[in-house]
Amino acid sequence: MRVQQIKTAYRVWRDKGLTSVAAELRHKLKPEAGPYELWIAENDTLQWSDRRKISARIKRMKHKPLISVVMPVYNVAEVWLRRAVESMRGQLYPHWELCVADDNSPSPHIRTVLAEYARKDSRIKVVFRRENGHISAASNSALEFATGEYVVLLDHDDELAAHALYMVAEEINAHPEADLIYSDEDKLTEKGKRYEPYFKPDWNPDLFYSQNFVSHLGIYRASIVKKIGGFRPGYEGGQDYDLALRVVEQIPESHIRHIPHVLYHWRAIPGSVALGGNEKDYAHEAARRAIQSHLRRKGSHAEVTAAQNNFHRVVYPIREDAPLVSLIIGTRDGVDLLRQTLDGILNRTDYSPFEVIIIDNGSSDERTLAYLRELAQDGRVRVVRYDAPFNFSAINNLGVSLARGEVIGLINNDIDVISPGWLREMVSHALRREIGAVGAKLYYADDRIQHAGVLLGIGGVAGHAHKYFAKKHDGYMSRAQLIQNYSAVTGACLVMRREVFEEVGGLDEVNLAVAYNDIDLCLRIREKGYRVLWTPYAELYHLESATRGSDATPENSLRLSREADYMKGRWGASLHDDPCYNPNLALNAEDFSLAHPSRAVKPWKQQAERQFKLPSLRGSNPTRRKDESLLGDVPTEIKDK
Repeated sequence: MRVQQIKTAYRVWRDKGLTSVAAELRHKLKPEAGPYELWIAENDTLQWSDRRKISARIKRMKHKPLISVVMPVYNVAEVWLRRAVESMRGQLYPHWELCVADDNSPSPHIRTVLAEYARKDSRIKVVFRRENGHISAASNSALEFATGEYVVLLDHDDELAAHALYMVAEEINAHPEADLIYSDEDKLTEKGKRYEPYFKPDWNPDLFYSQNFVSHLGIYRASIVKKIGGFRPGYEGGQDYDLALRVVEQIPESHIRHIPHVLYHWRAIPGSVALGGNEKDYAHEAARRAIQSHLRRKGSHAEVTAAQNNFHRVVYPIREDAPLVSLIIGTRDGVDLLRQTLDGILNRTDYSPFEVIIIDNGSSDERTLAYLRELAQDGRVRVVRYDAPFNFSAINNLGVSLARGEVIGLINNDIDVISPGWLREMVSHALRREIGAVGAKLYYADDRIQHAGVLLGIGGVAGHAHKYFAKKHDGYMSRAQLIQNYSAVTGACLVMRREVFEEVGGLDEVNLAVAYNDIDLCLRIREKGYRVLWTPYAELYHLESATRGSDATPENSLRLSREADYMKGRWGASLHDDPCYNPNLALNAEDFSLAHPSRAVKPWKQQAERQFKLPSLRGSNPTRRKDESLLGDVPTEIKDK
């Protein structure tokens, strides 16, 4: 038995790394453990050796900032209050102060417990307010006697991970310009079980307008918080959102940092929003008012409305002289698909004005040719013959060169319109100066998701977020239903300003004739400083891709491999470090499943890895399943030729 255990331990160490050995052994002892429990055991459990190394790192830090933790308290159960304070006293990083303001709680145990801890630990400062002023006023009372360089927000019934403030200090030392820092988080049951982790993206402005992912753990430069007057009364329930929005207005985006580690445990008890989005409706209303106020201060006329699951949607207006949109469609034969696409655009789209430029790549079917002649009679449509070998990039570049519109759209010949407002929604975002490209939500014919944004690194290059999820599925942390930024979107339905397309030089005709050209285009757009946006409010079917076969012919396989190699050479390690994804999530699946092991860097282990040459903590390089290439984004009637 021992021999078998040793063999198993060696296999796990070889394939997954040292930390996975303990997780595997725990799983043998506790086979009923869920996926997240096993992930915690493998990736997020501090051993004695970890604590020792962290202590050594702290001693060697050049800068040991004092961190003020602000905690408003009101009538919380004693057990949760004690656990919140004890999570502070258990911090591995010692340079902190806990600033507590009791908001005139009627329960006598509040004063007793807080006074007890203030006597025990000089770092704990307490003020007892004489009248109840609600959470904003109480937070400001705590903020008044905070003396630290940074301010951290902690609710009176939540807990911090033991290494939370240490990781904050590491981030500050690595990025002293940081003004706003946030971490990943999870939830905590009354029995102390951790569940539902939120592994967040790096700074994602449009997702932030949809949900407050900064909230836990939120860290702010104290001087900025005090400069803007702290928390604003009138936004109770959304006061943290309002604070973050006002801080963001004061700083460049480069001063916002994300720590991809679970540092905050959000207690899920009756009355807490952690337990359910409907627990505090007033909080969601306050959040929307905070976003609306922020947009007005920025000079925007956008309107904020409710989105699914009590999140938010920002609707941007289109100017009165709506711009001409040039929609470019490449095709070859396949008249039934093309007819369906054009019917949706010409007869079921409520945006105007637009023109359609059809690039006919050598159609020979008489029905198709007759239909193209019919289309040419419509003043909104132009048909251009392109007799050359199929090159998706060249076809669309030709279409753009012929376009008259201020805005262009790349549209596959296998798209079917669902909602009339799809183009209006996409154009409204494309006209925003900071947005470089806009993608839509696409479904297979059976109402499963085909495209909800692109994740870099999946299968080596890229994959589609939430692929095969049901149409109405919320997705990971509701991200399948929220406007947000991705590093790329599919070229099957992509809208952007023509000036941006021309600024980056269009699609790559030389190196990416068929695959990955849309991904490359989006990455070059981001390289120029623009954001790529995906919206779930532009819904269309992408019909053919659900039934297309794999690219298994020798010629296609060779071409796909060559184009994938080009992408890896051109974009390198950035393909495995997608700022819109998270290193704790897998690179061999498109469903936001957990990475085994996590690729998140643990600063206290870096030196040991170099010294002992342990297996990399950043994980392996998974390979894409043979049938999962992004060639599904290319019109079949063209690419199969």
